[in-house]
Amino acid sequence: MKGHTMTDRFRVTLAQLNPTVGDIAGNAAKARDAWAQGRNAGADMVLLPEMFLVGYQTQDLILKAAFERDAMAALDQLMAECADGPMLGIGGPLREGDKLRNAYFILKGGKVVSTTRKYFLPNFNVFDEVRLFSRADMQGPWDAGPLRVGTPICEDSWYPDVCEAMVESGAEVLMVPNGSPYFRSKHDVRMNQMVARVTECDVPLVYLNMVGGQDDQIFDGGSFVLNRHGALAVQMSWFEEAIAHVDFVQTNEGWVAEDGEKALEPDSMETDYAAMVMGLRDYMGKTGFKKVLLGLSGGVDSAIVAAIAADALGPENVRCVMLPSEYTSEGSLTDAKAAAAALGVKYDIVPIGPTRATVTETLAPLFEGLDEGLTEENIQSRIRGLLLMAQSNKFGEMLLTTGNKSEVAVGYATIYGDMAGGYNPIKDLYKTRVFDICRWRNANHRPWMKAPSGEMIPVAIIDKPPSAELRDDQKDSDSLPEYDVLDGILTMLVDDEASVAACVAAGYDRDVVKKIEHLLYISEYKRFQSAPGPRLSMKAFWLDRRYPIVNRYRDEG
Repeated sequence: MKGHTMTDRFRVTLAQLNPTVGDIAGNAAKARDAWAQGRNAGADMVLLPEMFLVGYQTQDLILKAAFERDAMAALDQLMAECADGPMLGIGGPLREGDKLRNAYFILKGGKVVSTTRKYFLPNFNVFDEVRLFSRADMQGPWDAGPLRVGTPICEDSWYPDVCEAMVESGAEVLMVPNGSPYFRSKHDVRMNQMVARVTECDVPLVYLNMVGGQDDQIFDGGSFVLNRHGALAVQMSWFEEAIAHVDFVQTNEGWVAEDGEKALEPDSMETDYAAMVMGLRDYMGKTGFKKVLLGLSGGVDSAIVAAIAADALGPENVRCVMLPSEYTSEGSLTDAKAAAAALGVKYDIVPIGPTRATVTETLAPLFEGLDEGLTEENIQSRIRGLLLMAQSNKFGEMLLTTGNKSEVAVGYATIYGDMAGGYNPIKDLYKTRVFDICRWRNANHRPWMKAPSGEMIPVAIIDKPPSAELRDDQKDSDSLPEYDVLDGILTMLVDDEASVAACVAAGYDRDVVKKIEHLLYISEYKRFQSAPGPRLSMKAFWLDRRYPIVNRYRDEG
């Protein structure tokens, strides 16, 4: 079926796909396949996301001359291979003299018929585009045949300027290619911004987002099409690759998108969980790992990480290891075994007692006359890290670490011990939300989850007081405030950058707030060496929040 010959109808294929940074050939192959699907569906144009050809975000890789050259060669090849059929829109780098642009190319008939350059270069949160790219002059629309199209690139659609300039220059539809990473409840933010553009410009708008995990960033898809007055015509799914064919029809009022699929938006518990699953799945797949292992302690954090891993990779690719000491309770042994059995993952027991005895004996001459304390507790954790890393090396399994955001924030973790590992699925999940996510997963199952449905995290694990079990009768609350208090303070200090005085005004004890502030600052060196994990909030530890390791500032207000 060839493209429509009628001038009152224009079919667009929206390719919400998952590129891999640096896999230029693989990304081009995905683009060709999407183009072929569009051609077979009679599309006039196939639309791919921002920077799709090279993946997003490339960070400083884009500055490598050889990388840029290979990207341009792939674009030329794509241009030739997609000459006979619909137009293809695809994002990639563009060199203009000494300037590098974030560009969007329209390929047609073996040529680039239009190039749009990104104008607003985001330079906040996880974005560093001013470091990498140069902005060009604001641009108008391009001629798509029966209609004129404006293609503001991602950030260009978050402010009125670029969209208004394109429409004032004759754009009848706005088609926005995006690389917009997830944070909790972001879809509402995006939708409100795009409704504002549609209202201001009085034209329909296509919002095409990429999908997939890249390091800490998760691109959640959720592409949509709006008609005038913000009327939703199409809503694509979240956290999965999808292709949608959308027909625009010319009416007396201008071009209108015909109604299509309208997927229902998941709640924030589901989107957080889906982001963690996708983040792990893509981190593994894109780095070449097939299997994971983790220390399963009988606690809530390792239990939810095991569930995420089983849902992401399949239970057959997950191995859980219990590493008991004399402080490990019978309840923890029972609970860990039950969690592994429910998920259907492999479960091994490797006692640390003999290794610990040897280490204690080796250090005894140096430690003679000194009281036992934190050092001996950390030795246990580091032995576990050693034994898990040895298994990771021997079996080719990536070790997952299991520290939640509350622990990562205040340093309640042992560097080179329980912080050892290649990826941390719950790095941006506060402890109180870990409990909530556990309950959510027990009550919900989705087709994209590879583990069984039902109670995957035994209720006994959720209900018992959290403990590191590194000494007799230890509880997390011995060292930290109760987690609802701790997480409330951390949300203010980290996510809101609030002052100590504001925390006190919110009802928190000043001494407790000051203690948490101190722990937060002195733990920066641990976070600097910690494993990456999926970004779920606007203040995830890494690119969102960049603090110095050496820092004597304290808020005395």
